[in-house]
Amino acid sequence: MAPSPRTSSRQDATTLPSMSSTFWAFMILASLLIAYCSQLAAGTCEIVTLDRDSSQPRRTIARQTARCACRKGQIAGTTRARPACVDARIIRTKQWCDMSPCLEGEGCDLLINRSGWTCTQPGGRIKTTTGS
Repeated sequence: MAPSPRTSSRQDATTLPSMSSTFWAFMILASLLIAYCSQLAAGTCEIVTLDRDSSQPRRTIARQTARCACRKGQIAGTTRARPACVDARIIRTKQWCDMSPCLEGEGCDLLINRSGWTCTQPGGRIKTTTGS
């Protein structure tokens, strides 16, 4: 009696579906692109969320969250009214105006309790920024 070969006639018996190597190459490249695009370059920031509340007359409250990839010795801060990586010493000593947080032409002043700063425009409009 000859041994019978162990083959299955079932269609779903294969362990992996046969896919072309082009498909797998595409999947690998797509996953690498997604991983690369979610990384920030060193020393850069991006705004993640921005909420504005204008429910009070003559007053707008804006809250923003930024994601930063700062270099050693730097921390997330504000430069020219945009999120940026700044020297950590500025944050530690609360010398907020040293990071140039206001737009060009605006004057920067520390709040009395050093919890933030004000940017005064030439026309007299004042923007106050405090940390959370």
